[in-house]
Amino acid sequence: MKMMQKANERMKNLEELRCLAMMMVVALHFLGKGELLGDVTAESMEIVGIAAWVLEAFCIVAVNVYMLISGYFLSESSFKLSRLLKLYLQIWMYSVGVGAFAVFMGIVPADEVNTHYFLSLLFPVSMGHYWFMTAYIFLYLLLPIVGMALKSMTKGQLKLVLIMLLLAFCVLKSVMPFRMEEDGQGYDMLWYLCVFLVAAYIRRFGIGFLQKKWHCICLYLGGVGLVLAELFVLRAVYLQSGSLGLILKISTEYNHLSVLLAAVGLFGWFLHGKGEGILGHAATWAAPYVLGVYLLHENIGLRYGWQGLFGAESIGNVPQLLLGTVAAVLCVFITGVIVELARNFIVRGVGALLMHFQPWQKLMERLGQADRLFAKKGESASL
Repeated sequence: MKMMQKANERMKNLEELRCLAMMMVVALHFLGKGELLGDVTAESMEIVGIAAWVLEAFCIVAVNVYMLISGYFLSESSFKLSRLLKLYLQIWMYSVGVGAFAVFMGIVPADEVNTHYFLSLLFPVSMGHYWFMTAYIFLYLLLPIVGMALKSMTKGQLKLVLIMLLLAFCVLKSVMPFRMEEDGQGYDMLWYLCVFLVAAYIRRFGIGFLQKKWHCICLYLGGVGLVLAELFVLRAVYLQSGSLGLILKISTEYNHLSVLLAAVGLFGWFLHGKGEGILGHAATWAAPYVLGVYLLHENIGLRYGWQGLFGAESIGNVPQLLLGTVAAVLCVFITGVIVELARNFIVRGVGALLMHFQPWQKLMERLGQADRLFAKKGESASL
């Protein structure tokens, strides 16, 4: 099987993966912000805490997988100012709308409603309201430069660049027994760029090891196993000697080598799929709306409160953990898709009305001209 195929041939597979990745993100936020993960510094850890860490390890690939999907498509597409503005509007609407709603309903404690809170709502990208979207927006701004560079690079050049970047931002932190001062833990645009380039390499040149589906499955499961193994080995060392406390959970960070390998494995696994059947069709329909799931449940006004709706604080055994996590993931996912569907409907309606006004028509024309500047190499357009 060739790894490089047209996007429309792979749409259903990767849309299934996009939905799965978002569900994994919700699971991570339920486990982490719901305080279900066992305390790795404690002498003893309850079985529920251990089981939560196992779930965490299987889902920790979610962010990197989402980045890989974005990079896989964006590396072959042109920069569009209209897309950037639509995305920013989407972020802003959730930031202000949901954040203000949380204040009005008293969900946010009064002592937390301050100037910083409102600035985070009004300037969500610059204030890092949603760290993932801040990284995405900044990388998208660089797409005209990065995309042009990628198209002119040979396989050897891109491979060398990848090796250098991964050594600096992934491999080194994964093997050193101390914390790097400049380690962003995968929460920044630099790491997004690294994963973006990995996806671009896979699409353009392929990776031999990923040509077989079972290799991809083994890579994913092996990466998950390494995450858990390092976590509990470091915990044992800490409990025995009191050292390595700063890096106890380093294997669960997005820019750790084990997490990256697991993400690439899962991504390759879905590249082998066909996305057929009801699940594939449902995922293809839902995928355009899944970003709304993230923007809704991770809003600053809700991100630490919704876990209680699913009884996170009262979970006391493994069956309750599994059922609670599944219930939370499905409910939050479905709610987020419905909210985004409604928002999309409203925006389209307002946009259709505004098209009756000449100033708006001229603005849309200018945006179209700006998009055409980057559409094709050598195409002339004027602003």
